Amino acid sequence: MSGGEQTERRALSDDQSDTSEARVLRELRESIDAVDRALLDALNERARLVQQVGELKRTRGLSVYSAGRERDLAEALIAANTGPFPDAALLPVFREIVSGTRSLERELRIGYLGPDGTFSHLAARESFGACAEYIPVASFAEVLAAVASGQLDHGLLPVENSTEGVVTQALDCLVDSDVTLVGEVLLRISLCLMSQSGDLAGVARIASHPQPLAQARGWLDRELPNADRIEVASTAEAARLAAESADVAAIGTELAAEVGGLTPISRGIEDRHDNTTRFLIVGGEAPEPSGFDLTSVVFTVRKDQSGALHRLLSPFAENGVNLAAIQARPLKGAPWEYLFFIDAEGHRDEPAMARAIEASGELALSTRILGSFPRAQRPRGGEIS
Repeated sequence: MSGGEQTERRALSDDQSDTSEARVLRELRESIDAVDRALLDALNERARLVQQVGELKRTRGLSVYSAGRERDLAEALIAANTGPFPDAALLPVFREIVSGTRSLERELRIGYLGPDGTFSHLAARESFGACAEYIPVASFAEVLAAVASGQLDHGLLPVENSTEGVVTQALDCLVDSDVTLVGEVLLRISLCLMSQSGDLAGVARIASHPQPLAQARGWLDRELPNADRIEVASTAEAARLAAESADVAAIGTELAAEVGGLTPISRGIEDRHDNTTRFLIVGGEAPEPSGFDLTSVVFTVRKDQSGALHRLLSPFAENGVNLAAIQARPLKGAPWEYLFFIDAEGHRDEPAMARAIEASGELALSTRILGSFPRAQRPRGGEIS
């Protein structure tokens, strides 16, 4: 066989191989299309079932949102997933499925400390998904007042950061409000550098709130040592500056880039990747016990009485109730009287918890149960709560 014939035969063989591979690829894509259509059919069947659930909820006067039910769903999905679809992608997908079908019952109105694009906005979006109405509010007190009046279904308040500590203003506002805690969110704080072009080389100035600037100091020192750093009132204000000036980059949430029409330059620029903020969800009916709850209680005591705190907390230990957190705040207008915020593991309806709260309440000047609610998955970012 001549060299030309060998070359021609190899070419024919390659063509046949290409044709065979193309046929396999086409068949695989057709199978994927069929699976996608089956998924769509299943989603619509789920939606019809949720509409029936919604009718029953309306008849019984039940809340549209159930943090416990949604957390149970998330945990069940993770336990049932055998792969290869990754857990990290599974939960966001189902968060949006839940959000979409929940909106068929009623679109929820969710309030948070504005403006748009802040971490509070992101925490709200990652809790309730895309199918809700999000309303930025000017202050913590206004969020709580709008929930109490029924203008909002739920509100989110940041109450603690793993590196910066307690958000005292939010706790003070909770005491003065008449709302119920129904859930919590733990949001991992991930910082994004963004600009008009998305080009690092064009950045001469960096704008953000002082906290993100400090939290990304190491990255900025390495990557943009000569850029001026501008402190502004919020990450949203920084995004606005970046949208107005081509040489300004902003540090904030990736959501702020989306809202402001900016392009991310680099994601995850924070120096510590374990930085987490805890948000409380307020509003709606009190959740039923889930088996993995927290109960938040506020006691008023006189701190100048020897051993007052020890006596106050002893009933919890005596009843086998673990305390997850204790925070003290001075009571405004009452010298030497303090508010103690206590997060106890368990639900207020559980006998041990009820006994502990009753016994401690007898030792306090006043007692208020802020709510019992399902605990969030820990730690997390972008998952169903």
